[in-house]
Amino acid sequence: MRATTWKFGILITLILATLGWLAFTGIRDSKSYFVTVAELKRMPPGQAQAERLRVEGTVVPGSIRKGASETDFRIASGAAVLNVAYVGTDPLPDTFVNNAQAVAIGRLLPSGGFRAEGVQAKCASKYEPKGMRAKGGAMTTAAGSMN
Repeated sequence: MRATTWKFGILITLILATLGWLAFTGIRDSKSYFVTVAELKRMPPGQAQAERLRVEGTVVPGSIRKGASETDFRIASGAAVLNVAYVGTDPLPDTFVNNAQAVAIGRLLPSGGFRAEGVQAKCASKYEPKGMRAKGGAMTTAAGSMN
């Protein structure tokens, strides 16, 4: 009877240790730092290349180049511009257009470019009331201006 109890205890310990290890590595691999293009340019290259990043900026007009397996574009934040190569399998969102706010999820390459595995985009004008820009008003939210 004691041998059965020990075997059961060892099995439970192994299962809990495996689940703990999977949870730890899953959290470590899925976390990413959220930065703007300007903040990324100020980061030390070694640190920026070692981390998984979510880089936010505005899509530079005319920079979107769609290829067979890759989409290249540039995002900007102030005067800082970042070249991005999206190689994910998911289609790009409908709101991914010129001047849209975009977030590229991936890693900075040693060359200074950014390899994105995912792209999120929003177009602020899509969510503002009709005629707001025609009236010359600035659309604002609790977080600030949407322009």
